[in-house]
Amino acid sequence: MTETAQDWHEVEALYDLCFAPGREALSSYRLRDDIPPVSGLSLVARDRDGILAGAIRYWPVMVEQAETLLLGPVAVHPTRQGEGLATVLIRESLGLAVLRGWARVMLVGDAPYYNRFGFHRLDGVSMPPPTNPARVLGQALVSGAWDGVQGEVTRWPGN
Repeated sequence: MTETAQDWHEVEALYDLCFAPGREALSSYRLRDDIPPVSGLSLVARDRDGILAGAIRYWPVMVEQAETLLLGPVAVHPTRQGEGLATVLIRESLGLAVLRGWARVMLVGDAPYYNRFGFHRLDGVSMPPPTNPARVLGQALVSGAWDGVQGEVTRWPGN
């Protein structure tokens, strides 16, 4: 289901549980500061009792003049890992991104994990330092959407 404002603090607590302390010091967070996640693409997974099991968020960024989605973070509660929830969240949200007219998506992550979702290394696209270039991955949601798109990833305009 779509994340709502009422989910925010619970989702943040899940991210704190699943990621190393200081996660907000990562360069990708500078691109997100004071910018809301993309409405309708940030999802939560809850069990029958309403307990949060997983979450995924997307943020708008620019790669030169190209509007781009930045996927992340995605997390599944440690007691629910191995059930395929991350796969469901990623696939469902990418499908929604296509329906909402987004052409390209990127993330910072492990290629062996994200390759199965259609992500590949983006040569010529650079995140703010100290991001490892080998972890900058992307996927064209529309054929050819990454063709000729290169440069620095920057904040969404107007914020």
